Amino acid sequence: MHLSQNLIAGKRKYLFGLTLLLLMSVICVAFCKEDSDDFEASRREVLFRRIGHELLLQSGDSTSRVLPVKKMAENEYQISFEHDLTFQPGFLVNTTRRLLVKDPLANHYVVNVLNCGNPRVVYGYAISKDKKDDIVACIGRVQPKACYLINIKYKPTGIKIAENGYLLGSLSFLAFVGFIFLHAVKPQKALQGDKYTSIFTLGSVLFDGKNRKLIVNGNAIELTGTETRVLLIFAWSPNEIIERSRLQKEIWEDEGVIVGRSLDMFISKLRKKLEADPNINIVVVRGKGYKLEVT
Repeated sequence: MHLSQNLIAGKRKYLFGLTLLLLMSVICVAFCKEDSDDFEASRREVLFRRIGHELLLQSGDSTSRVLPVKKMAENEYQISFEHDLTFQPGFLVNTTRRLLVKDPLANHYVVNVLNCGNPRVVYGYAISKDKKDDIVACIGRVQPKACYLINIKYKPTGIKIAENGYLLGSLSFLAFVGFIFLHAVKPQKALQGDKYTSIFTLGSVLFDGKNRKLIVNGNAIELTGTETRVLLIFAWSPNEIIERSRLQKEIWEDEGVIVGRSLDMFISKLRKKLEADPNINIVVVRGKGYKLEVT
């Protein structure tokens, strides 16, 4: 009974360790992802300001400012200017295509130029990773000088792929660390811990679980590791039926395939080593398991 309780306690510690590791993994990935998102957002804002800067230079303005970039929605940003400007659509298309190629998240995006006084689209185009899917028109006309806003909106697919790749990479590493950690904290069986420090009195036989031996009439009989594990389960629950499946699970659960006759063989060996005392016997309870009878 106590051995089973110790195994259960060990498994609870194992599950607690697993839960703790998963919690740490989630927190770690969340913080790392947040840092990565902040960096990408700052880098993207610099690219947008560079687009505005080059438009001003193309318009002949080298002194006025590009105003702070606004985030309009999850995947949409707006570039605005201190003063009015004019622009050539072809120059705007080429500038955004050249600069945003440095942003791995902007594989597909739409650019709309709005009039500040009247929020209607005065010019727009769509750029795709595959150039044959680009939608660009009217690049030969020069737009009159006015107050313009430039909205850049891109598909979220690129962001999700990058995030998932980063997340999978992080989790792969954490899984490796987790394997090492869990292997170290996994509950051990077989002659480890204080559960083997007790000495049991079984009739006239003294069972020393820690040192793997039986003391019969002053003579020591050595036990193997497996014989010791089997007898310990019986010693903790004398005169109680122990199911065969429980014995197999607690003795061989980490050793792969169980040979059906292995348990019978070790029971037979233990019977011979205990036969010096006729008041001790391991009996078969048909259809249920075994019982260590101590009278």
